[in-house]
Amino acid sequence: MTRTFVRTASFIIFSSLLLILSSPEQGAADEFWIGASCARSGPAKALGKGYIRGFNAYFTYLNQNGGVNGNRLTMVVKDDGYEPKRAVENTERLIKEDKVFMLTGYVGTPTSKVAVPVAEAAGVPFFFPFTGAEFLRNPVRPLVFNLRATYFMETEAMVRYLVDRLGLKRIALFYQDDSFGRAGMAGLNLAMKRRNMTIAGKAAYPRNTVAVKAAAVRLKKVNPDAIVMIGAYKPCAAFIKFARSIGLKDVRFINISFVGSKALAQELGADGNGVLITQVVPDPWDTSIKAVAEYQRLMKKSYPDFEPGFVSLEGFLAAKLLGEILKKAGTAPDRKAVLAAAEAIKGYDPGVGVTVSFSAKDHQGFEKVWLTMIRNGKIVPVNI
Repeated sequence: MTRTFVRTASFIIFSSLLLILSSPEQGAADEFWIGASCARSGPAKALGKGYIRGFNAYFTYLNQNGGVNGNRLTMVVKDDGYEPKRAVENTERLIKEDKVFMLTGYVGTPTSKVAVPVAEAAGVPFFFPFTGAEFLRNPVRPLVFNLRATYFMETEAMVRYLVDRLGLKRIALFYQDDSFGRAGMAGLNLAMKRRNMTIAGKAAYPRNTVAVKAAAVRLKKVNPDAIVMIGAYKPCAAFIKFARSIGLKDVRFINISFVGSKALAQELGADGNGVLITQVVPDPWDTSIKAVAEYQRLMKKSYPDFEPGFVSLEGFLAAKLLGEILKKAGTAPDRKAVLAAAEAIKGYDPGVGVTVSFSAKDHQGFEKVWLTMIRNGKIVPVNI
């Protein structure tokens, strides 16, 4: 009985010690479990798949070279179909069941909006969501860090090009009827107000649908010079095709980066010529850019079917910055150490000629916006 008791007690002590060492708050003994919820199915699946591919390619490279301070990086990815309810459920499972150390790789404003409070309640860091929504930035949320430029920055760049450069007057808005669309609308309103202008007309579509015809008919009536588009690639493509079929052929269509440029071009085919898209990362085909050359090389190793794209490049750069943060956090950091390491990032350039600096009062990374155009099925730079 004594020996049985000793064996049982030893097992309990060993199990408890193992649990403490593998606890997400302890950072795990030699591995970081990193959770992600994003669209792997549905009309926005190309965004989720592309973004996570970028993360996985860089994490694979780190793991093959000793990890980060000896720790491997492993992603646990769940499909939310770009639906908030599923994003909440996934986040709760990632934290409670999978016991991830941190969260990253989330795609979308409506999904991030409901997932972040879950992460905050559990004290889990939330890094680099694929959204430019202002509520993730102002005021600063201690657990949330952003890489991409904001939607306010993107819409300002749009209006600067359309109004200041091209001299267009009547700017209309097509948007997704949820927090994502309203975030873009707020940015467009602000940019127009700076120029003593107002939006000529607005029309929305329901998320995760291609019910866009009524919106196109409505915007045709306002006789727009340009239409700013805040949506995902399938509905935006359907809108452009139908709008052109009913006579809106000379209108400038300009999309926010979230649309998914490559997927949009593929959906549009010949109807894509001249369509504009703002970007928050540089040209993924330009290998004269140091990080782009690295991105292409590592992506090709991980994915035989790899084709360059803005979404996967953004995931790659986000993974690279996250690796740098974890490196600065030490060999066995807790979450507090990781947050402190993130706020210690100053003037870090992942190899794109644009730096990232964080502080306790500023969790915004890139502030640069690029402009591109679809031309003969390819996405080419436009000077702004």
